[in-house]
Amino acid sequence: MEKRIPVVVIKELSETDKILTALKNDGINTAEITFRTACAAEAIAYACKNYPEMNVGAGTVINAAQCEAALAAGAKFIVSPGLSPAVAKICAERNVPYYPGCVTPTEIMAALELGITTVKFFPANVYGGLKAMKALAGPFPQIKFIPTGGVDASNLDEYLAWEKIAAVGGSFYVKDALAKMENKQ
Repeated sequence: MEKRIPVVVIKELSETDKILTALKNDGINTAEITFRTACAAEAIAYACKNYPEMNVGAGTVINAAQCEAALAAGAKFIVSPGLSPAVAKICAERNVPYYPGCVTPTEIMAALELGITTVKFFPANVYGGLKAMKALAGPFPQIKFIPTGGVDASNLDEYLAWEKIAAVGGSFYVKDALAKMENKQ
């Protein structure tokens, strides 16, 4: 797994090329395209077809119907803000990685019961960030985290330095990549 997972919100399909090209130019080959917009499934399908070298997944997947649509579009991984047993079941049956949002011991235990050992920690800044994840790692040494929310260039290295961080997610990757691309023009 790449250590950087850009959270990509595509409001219009025409934005897909610009955003994914900017990410690739910045050395990032992963994109979590969120299911917050009407064109999400279409954007995932387009990205998977036109950027086959990229690891394109679906984010903000909150139910089984969205999961099915994301997988039909070609998503290679699924991310949720919380834990959905229905989404976990679909992903397990299809051998697709699922990263549910889990910030409490109860949620982590539920994830473990579903065979999930890497969880999204969202919103990281609200739930105590690195300090909270380190506390949770005590009783759950098998868990790895993907913190998202409140992580940015100013604290990224601190997060990545801890061995229990599987990756760091955030929309700041997209903003940074687009700014770099525009500065080159």
